[in-house]
Amino acid sequence: MNDDYLFMARALRLAENGMYTTTPNPRVGCVIVGDGRTVGEGWHEKAGSAHAEVAALKRAGGAARNATVYVTLEPCSHQGRTPPCADALIRAGVGRVVVAMRDPNPVVSGAGIQRLRDAGIAVECGVLESQARELNVGYVSRMTRGKPWMRVKIASGLDGKTALENGASQWITSVQARRDAHRWRARSCAIMTGIGTLTEDDPRLTVRDVQTSRQPLRIVVDSRLRAAPESKIFAGGGVLVATASSDVTKIARITDVGAEVLVLPDQHGKVDLQRLVTELAARGINEVLVEAGINLHTALLRAAAVDELLLYYAPKLLGAGGRGMFDLGGLTSMDGVPELDITEMRRIGPDIRLRARLSN
Repeated sequence: MNDDYLFMARALRLAENGMYTTTPNPRVGCVIVGDGRTVGEGWHEKAGSAHAEVAALKRAGGAARNATVYVTLEPCSHQGRTPPCADALIRAGVGRVVVAMRDPNPVVSGAGIQRLRDAGIAVECGVLESQARELNVGYVSRMTRGKPWMRVKIASGLDGKTALENGASQWITSVQARRDAHRWRARSCAIMTGIGTLTEDDPRLTVRDVQTSRQPLRIVVDSRLRAAPESKIFAGGGVLVATASSDVTKIARITDVGAEVLVLPDQHGKVDLQRLVTELAARGINEVLVEAGINLHTALLRAAAVDELLLYYAPKLLGAGGRGMFDLGGLTSMDGVPELDITEMRRIGPDIRLRARLSN
């Protein structure tokens, strides 16, 4: 039915209201329709608060009986921080539930839908599924792959250079592009950088140009624990330093400023990046925005830990001596060139924002 797509699109827009706040939970929206009109709407705001279905049922009241419910993710069937949403829908006496996608969480997947059907409620699944999956790409990744969605953000000139030969890079892109990048920071559960960027730029990596009640976890990949305790990133806490060093003196120097140190060495004395992303998933991290330099970019790519590139191209040329995005070594055949799928290209002020995903 065309109305199904219309109301589900509205539910997806409602889900976006939780873009910056729901982590580690998924972003979910719900619309309840009775006699052809909307009688209740809701969205999940943050972990521990009412789920989208419950918020919408509260607004609908008695009008929810025999109504059609549009929800962007399968209603939960288990007791978590809040009671099962499937049970709330059954108690409300709804007549039909339209679901955009099944919940990839193995604790839920299919069980919520089955509980509704067992109660005699008609359930349809798959309306605007691809849009729903995209909205929760990190949550889906964590549940199905055991790792967060890793998004590498890079600003460069049109020649792909991220800094001048002397390292100068502020500012390549426009104010508009930098403000847009803060929205990607805000939706991320964590922001990752490397010791090189920390040493050269001393960034805070906080969300500043977007209204949000939550700051992402900040992660520093620092194999030898060279980070200076007075670095701006340590102000205010909420920092994880991943290292290969077991030096107790260096570790104490970092923990004394309120940061957590995670020792994950690989066989080469570097941080084991695959173990790191697995650990982040175990902590409920859905999306990671990487803002680093060529060394960490390359290491993540080689570790198969990059899912998406978020590229901001400024209408500038930085020259052949400028720094690149990745060090791919001496490639001698096109067979070894990483291939990308471009999923979006948009003008942001004078710059171009391009999103591309690593081809499977």
